[in-house]
Amino acid sequence: MLRFYPLICKWNWFLTFANMDSLTQIVLGAACGQMVLGKKIGNKAFLFGAIGGTIPDVDVIIGRFLYSNEIQAMAFHRGFMHSILFAVIGAVFFGWITFKAYNSGKRKEMTTQKDWIRLFFWSIFTHPILDCFTPYGTQLFAPFSDYRVAFNNISVADPLYTLPFLICIVVALCFQKQHSKKMKWTKAGIYISSLYLFFTLGNKIYMDTVFKKSFEKAGISMDRFSAQPTIFNTILWYAVAETETQYHVTFYALFDEKSYSEKIINIDKNHALLDMSDENLHTLTWFSNGYFNLSKGAETGTYEYVDLRYPMLNPNDVNSSVFNFTISQKNNEWDILPFQGKAPTKKDLTVFMERIRGI
Repeated sequence: MLRFYPLICKWNWFLTFANMDSLTQIVLGAACGQMVLGKKIGNKAFLFGAIGGTIPDVDVIIGRFLYSNEIQAMAFHRGFMHSILFAVIGAVFFGWITFKAYNSGKRKEMTTQKDWIRLFFWSIFTHPILDCFTPYGTQLFAPFSDYRVAFNNISVADPLYTLPFLICIVVALCFQKQHSKKMKWTKAGIYISSLYLFFTLGNKIYMDTVFKKSFEKAGISMDRFSAQPTIFNTILWYAVAETETQYHVTFYALFDEKSYSEKIINIDKNHALLDMSDENLHTLTWFSNGYFNLSKGAETGTYEYVDLRYPMLNPNDVNSSVFNFTISQKNNEWDILPFQGKAPTKKDLTVFMERIRGI
C-alpha cells in the first residue's frame, strides 16, 4: 500500500502510518504462504509468505538508488514491481531460488519447485491487488501502461482491516502444522478482512452519492471529483471536486446528522504559477492525478505543492494537508526539498477525532 519517504517520514504520525501499511502486507503475505505450503513446512510458510508480501515494496529502496531526484523516486514506487507481470516473473525467480536452497538434507523432496512458485506468486500478487483499493494508485499493468488503479475505498492504513487479520494469524501460529485449526484460523483471517474490504466498497458507493449531493446542493458545477476515507478509519470521508479555477474540499462522517456535507472549503488552483509541462513537474501532476494546488514558498524560488487527493488532518485548516511538498529547482531540474514543516499538533488530532464522531 503507501510509503512515505524520508522527506515526509520525520513525523512520528507518518511513521506509524507507514508501519501499519507494512504490517498489513506482511500479514496478508503470511496468510498466502500458509494456504499454499503450511501443511508441508509448518510455520516457515508464514515466514516465506511474509517475505513475498514485502517484496513489491522494495521498490522504495531501489528507487532511491536509481534516482537522485525525489520526484522520480517517489513516482517509481508502486510501478513495475507492483504489476501483474512482476508477480509472474518474481514468483518464478524467487520460487526457483528458494526451492534450490530449501530442497536439501532432511528437507529433500518435502516440497516442489511448483509449490514455491505458487507461494511467491500469491504473496506477491495479492500485495498490489490490495494496494489498488487504496487512494495512492498502483500501476498494475506496467510496463504496458502507466495507468494507476485506485478504487479509493479503504485507507492505506486501516486497523480494522489489519488487526483482526493479525490476531487470526497469531492464533494460527500456535498450532502444529497438521492441526486443522491452523488452517481454519488462517482462513478466518482472510474471510474477516475480505468481508471488511467488501463493506468499504459499499461504503464508498454510499459516500460518493453523499458528496455528489453535497456539491450539487452548494451549487458547484464540478468537472470531476474524488472521494476517499481519511487515515486509520472508514467513518470519516473526504472529497475534492474540481472546477475551472478552484478545488472544493469537504468532509462527511457516517455519524453526521444531515444527509449531506454543509461545510465546503474553496481552494484556488494557481496552476499558472509554474509551467507544469516540465518533465519532473509533469510527473508530479501525474502522481496527483491532476488534483493539486500551488502557492509561493517562504523562500525565493520555492513553491508549495499540495496533493489534494489526500485530506487535511484538521478538517478546518487547509494548511494541515497530509501530503504537501516544497519544490524548487536544483541543478537545473525541479525537485522536492527535505521536509521542514511542523508536526501535527494536539489540536489537529483533537479536531480530527471530533470530526469522526460527527461533531
